[in-house]
Amino acid sequence: MTEIHPGQRVAMLVDAQNLYHTAQSIYTRNIDYSSLLEKGIQDRTLTRAIAYVIRADSPDEESFFEALADIGFEPKIKDIKTFADGSKKADWDLGMALDAVTLASHNDTIILCSGDGDFARLCSHLRHEGVRVEVMGFESSTADELVEASDAFIDLSERPDTFLL
Repeated sequence: MTEIHPGQRVAMLVDAQNLYHTAQSIYTRNIDYSSLLEKGIQDRTLTRAIAYVIRADSPDEESFFEALADIGFEPKIKDIKTFADGSKKADWDLGMALDAVTLASHNDTIILCSGDGDFARLCSHLRHEGVRVEVMGFESSTADELVEASDAFIDLSERPDTFLL
């Protein structure tokens, strides 16, 4: 697959819930989205940076969404659904996959920031289309099949002081 070079067009898609829950459960810290973007892009040409987030009516979430935009991310926001039995659900898997496939023809590299193994098939498809796929996630919570399906895996837990606040 294509190696990293300065002229590469890169899109970063961030599964914010996935990263948040891992950072909280392992480190009791938050993700440094500015460093995530900077270190992921590596002096290449950024075409899009999208952060997929869930609106759960918590007090600071609107300021978080604004901060993402200030950093350079396009926040895509989905409201959490509450069902009759009280259970809640919200995920962006399909939305992220559709955006990745759509962006593939305009990018040399897609960076998926997630540990969700459901994206392994997406990685295989993108690579088949000639797109380099990089995954950024925490090794302890990243599915083996996702790592194996990507061209490169960046383990955020190797540099917690870089990627966590």
